[in-house]
Amino acid sequence: MSETTQRILPPTEALICFNLYAASHGFIRLYAPYLERIGLTYPQFLVLLTLRGPEGEGQPQGVGELGALLGMESNTLSPLLKRMQGAGLLTRTRSEEDERRVVIALTEAGRARAEAAAEVPGCIAKDTGLSEEDYHTTLEVLRKLRGQIAGLDGKPATE
Repeated sequence: MSETTQRILPPTEALICFNLYAASHGFIRLYAPYLERIGLTYPQFLVLLTLRGPEGEGQPQGVGELGALLGMESNTLSPLLKRMQGAGLLTRTRSEEDERRVVIALTEAGRARAEAAAEVPGCIAKDTGLSEEDYHTTLEVLRKLRGQIAGLDGKPATE
C-alpha cells in the first residue's frame, strides 16, 4: 500500500480485518429481513443451505461433517441443531454404524424452508448491485484468504 493511501485513509479503513468485519455485519443486516420472512436466523439459514446441498439433493450429514463445512465447533453447532430439531426442521439420530456419530437430516418442513432459503442469495446479489464478475472475483479472493488463514492453524506465519 502506498504511503499516500495510508495517510488519506483512517487507520481502520486500511485494515483487511476491519473491512471484512464491517462487510460481514453489513451482509448479515441485508439478510435479516429476508430471513425474518421465512422464520430463520442467519446460522439456521447456513445449516439449511448446507444440508440442502448445491442441487437440492439433501444428503444426511454427521455433526462433525456439518461443522467442518460451516466452520463451526460442535459446542456451537449442537445447541443450534437441537433448536432446529425442536422447530421440526431436521432430525438428529445416532448412526447405526457408529453410535458416537450423530446424523443430521432435513425433515419435509426443513426441506421446504431450505428451498425458500435458497432463493435469498439471489435477492442479496440484486440488492448489492454487484456484477456477476465482481461477485465471482470477490468470492475467489475471500476463499483464497480463508484457505491461507486456515493453513496458519492459529499461528502467525512469522514464527
